[in-house]
Amino acid sequence: MTRTLPPGRYGAAKKPTRPKRWQIWALSAIVAAVGLTVAVFAFNRFNASEIDSQATSFDLVSDSQIDITFTVTREEPYRDAVCIIRSRSRDGSETGRREVYIAGGNDKTVKITAPVYTSRPPAMGDIYGCSLDVPAYLTKG
Repeated sequence: MTRTLPPGRYGAAKKPTRPKRWQIWALSAIVAAVGLTVAVFAFNRFNASEIDSQATSFDLVSDSQIDITFTVTREEPYRDAVCIIRSRSRDGSETGRREVYIAGGNDKTVKITAPVYTSRPPAMGDIYGCSLDVPAYLTKG
């Protein structure tokens, strides 16, 4: 038994259409462009840094001072840099912080010792991070 719909009530039956070939190519190109954009963004965000730093030692000078020694390696040694070093107390809270200006030079890796003055007795010193974006107030000019 075959059912038939009343004529004119629902309109003509539509035949399912397949996407045209150009639509498939256009959608593929859009997906590829979005994927490439995400890959470029991820590479720029997570690739190796132009500057690398490592705290090598610290010396507890007094209850209000610690000397922190650290190394800085720059891909382009002629560029100025800035590093933030800090002191921590026994409970891990930050007790002192300092920005250290590193002038450009010829050596790719430089070793620096700088004091940090603290608000409480220090227990350790570390390096928070370094950047090639030096604030204007640190430069001599």
